[in-house]
Amino acid sequence: MPHLTIEYSQNIEKNINVSDLVRVMHDTAAGIDALPLGGLRTRAAPRKDFLIADGHQSNTFVNVALRIAPGRSDTVKKDAGELLFTALSKFFEPFWQSDPIALSFEIQELDAELRWKKSNIREHMKVRSEA
Repeated sequence: MPHLTIEYSQNIEKNINVSDLVRVMHDTAAGIDALPLGGLRTRAAPRKDFLIADGHQSNTFVNVALRIAPGRSDTVKKDAGELLFTALSKFFEPFWQSDPIALSFEIQELDAELRWKKSNIREHMKVRSEA
C-alpha cells in the first residue's frame, strides 16, 4: 500500500499521454514520506462508456483515488492529498484552458482486517539498491 488508481474518460487520450500522467502522479506520491515507495502502485484505467454532465462528447473526467492503510493522522492525509491534487491540476493546466474537464481526487482508507496482501518487491528493491 499505497495504491493510486487513475480512472479517466477514454476521450482524454487524444489530448494527453496517459503514461506521462501516471509518471507524474507516481513520482509525486513517491516524494511523500508517509507513502512508502515499496508499496506504491500507480495505474490508470480508461472508461470507454461514460456520460458527463450534459453528455456532450467533448466532456472529460479524471478521478484519482489513493487507497491507503489506516494509521495516518488527518493532517498527514490532508497534506498528501493536497500535494497529489496539486500535481494532478498542474498536469492538466494546458488542457484546462481549451476543453471541458472534471478533475477529482479522494483518499480511501482501507480496513486492515479486511485486506490480504503478499509481495516480495521490497526484498528485490533492497537487492537492487545494494548492487
